[in-house]
Amino acid sequence: MPKTIKKVGVLTSGGDSPGMNAAIRSVVRTCAYHNIQCVGIYRGYQGMIEGDFKEMGARSVHNIVNKGGTVLKSARSKEFMTVEGRKKAHEHLVKEGIDAFVVIGGDGSFTGAEIFNKEYNFPVMGIPGTIDNDIFGTSHTLGYDTALNTVVEVIDKIRDTASSHNRLFFVEVMGRDAGHLALNAGIGAGAEEILIPEEDLGLDRLLESLKKSKAAGKSSSIVVIAEGDKIGKNVFELKDYVEANLPEYEVRVSVLGHMQRGGAPSCYDRVLASRLGVKAVESLLEGKSNFMVGMLNDKVELTPLEQAIKGHTEIDRELLRVSEIMSI
Repeated sequence: MPKTIKKVGVLTSGGDSPGMNAAIRSVVRTCAYHNIQCVGIYRGYQGMIEGDFKEMGARSVHNIVNKGGTVLKSARSKEFMTVEGRKKAHEHLVKEGIDAFVVIGGDGSFTGAEIFNKEYNFPVMGIPGTIDNDIFGTSHTLGYDTALNTVVEVIDKIRDTASSHNRLFFVEVMGRDAGHLALNAGIGAGAEEILIPEEDLGLDRLLESLKKSKAAGKSSSIVVIAEGDKIGKNVFELKDYVEANLPEYEVRVSVLGHMQRGGAPSCYDRVLASRLGVKAVESLLEGKSNFMVGMLNDKVELTPLEQAIKGHTEIDRELLRVSEIMSI
């Protein structure tokens, strides 16, 4: 018989992303709708270990749907990676009377939840929150759409100054292991070249592409680079290489960094967070556990946490072809 759920905990873990607050709100209000209690767990798994809990009701999450970051704070807990740390966390959950929890985060956060579930048979549910959009089992992760719009807006502004001074700009965006953000933002902002971890363009081909752009009459160029791209050790060494081999180019570098994580979530991310939060809580109430809720073919679906963690997202080959055609 599945465990009767009377009190649900909710936490945010790992890197923050726009839409996390909207997801917290959704979890809390879905609990209120079904007349069960909800407890906010502050500072991720570290707060779980320390018993940093606070009761949350429908009114306690008003006016947060439009806010970036996370009101529950986030942290990366090394202690939770230990058996002793997870034991402390379980003791605090039992003491508080929490029957299940929803974790909003990425694959590292899901790994912690899956291990905890196996050790204590404790009901858990995951909501994918990362701007990299690199979680298997969902077409969109929370924050990805917002980050995409932020990056495109910034590149549009960079293009204004690039055109004014006939410059080549290397714009580095987040994406350690996945190029979804760089590829889509590059197409949306009209970049001349896009460098992503999944496709090793190579230095020679990059130089050839930039030469073609110059020959085609382009007085300025934008190259969007995912931070995990393998073409050079880092974007600044790449700048030096291009300047040494193409002295006609005046090269500038712009590393967008953490600004990509901030800001009010887009309407898409707010709606996505609301849908995923409802599904997460109601799935727990139905006796389901150890799943991630995600969006597939515009429907909210469940993916086993193990698959979400181990599965690999594929880059859209059609988008690669589109980017090549658009850069002519």
